[in-house]
Amino acid sequence: MVRFGPGANDHTEHVESVVECVKAGDQQAYATIIRTFEKQIYTYCYYILKNREEAEDAVQDIFIKVYQAIGKYRQQVSFSAWLYKVAYYHCLDQIRIKSRWYQFISTQKEQQLHADDYHPSHDEREVDELLMNLNSEERNLVLLKAVEQYSFEEIGQIMDCKPATLRKKYERLRKKLIQQKLKKGGLTNERMVRSN
Repeated sequence: MVRFGPGANDHTEHVESVVECVKAGDQQAYATIIRTFEKQIYTYCYYILKNREEAEDAVQDIFIKVYQAIGKYRQQVSFSAWLYKVAYYHCLDQIRIKSRWYQFISTQKEQQLHADDYHPSHDEREVDELLMNLNSEERNLVLLKAVEQYSFEEIGQIMDCKPATLRKKYERLRKKLIQQKLKKGGLTNERMVRSN
């Protein structure tokens, strides 16, 4: 299976041709889109919603929404950027639906249930801790830029925000995360200089 990621220009045409097949009614072609993007969208949703079950449900809902609305997709943006935009707004809706307190309790219960099954590495725990201290907009920005490696222009299309504004927010956020890390004693001065 070929994996299509953001910035993979040589695969963009193929993705677009698969999308055109789906628009023409080819359900098998849509299965290809799901297989291609499912893991990325799950990871994105998990870090936004902070809950595995909710992320799994969100992924299903997102792919249903995308299938139902695929006729509205136009090549003004990449398909993956459009898909992430649907995921972004779906996750925001999910966060609005439930209270923050309920979210905190369910996250704690899930962590206790999975504590015996899964032992994250030290690096994974650090990343989780840093991301969990951010609000949903900050997490979205970090995930889309640092993990998914979208440009600020693409992120602007996903989040309906000006690229220059996002660039400034990202720089402030990066400095904030470095300061958090320094307070915990995790970054040496040498590593901090290299990350600038």
